[in-house]
Amino acid sequence: MPRIVVSPLARIAEMAVRHGCTEMLSLVAKGQDFHRPAVISKARHLTLGMNDISFAGTGGLIAPQEEHVQQIVAFAKDWDRTRPILVHCWMGVSRSPAAALIAALAVEPEQDDRALVERLRLVSPYATPNTRLVEIGDAVLSRGGRLVAAVRSIGRGADTDGNVPFVLPLVAEGAHVGD
Repeated sequence: MPRIVVSPLARIAEMAVRHGCTEMLSLVAKGQDFHRPAVISKARHLTLGMNDISFAGTGGLIAPQEEHVQQIVAFAKDWDRTRPILVHCWMGVSRSPAAALIAALAVEPEQDDRALVERLRLVSPYATPNTRLVEIGDAVLSRGGRLVAAVRSIGRGADTDGNVPFVLPLVAEGAHVGD
């Protein structure tokens, strides 16, 4: 069963090993330094430099852009799905859950947006997907506003310390809370 493992930066090595991930998508501030876990293939690691903001960047901040979403979609479509893919950002709460939704719809476009987002809320009561990424993803994937509406329907996630990874199944089969 293909799954997307969503993690805060501090736990990427643990999650990669625990779930057998060999591919990773990193959504971090431009220039943020971190070490790629050795089990992650260098050729299958995409790093996107953006800040967790929902408006056009000011100063040194970089807002998510359509180019970022296009890269998420292309990376997901190139995922062989034999092993889980690891998606992370700083806290695993906003950018990475949004990217996980985009990736899931990129590889399984026939699934219902609302059911996917409800699965996200089930496995992560803390997720608050970045609205800008969601809006751009909705447009790039031609969802007709369904993804945006679904994410709005679950509202803001609960407060967290950002140390709660989770596993999002691509299709409804069973959720793995707190993995």
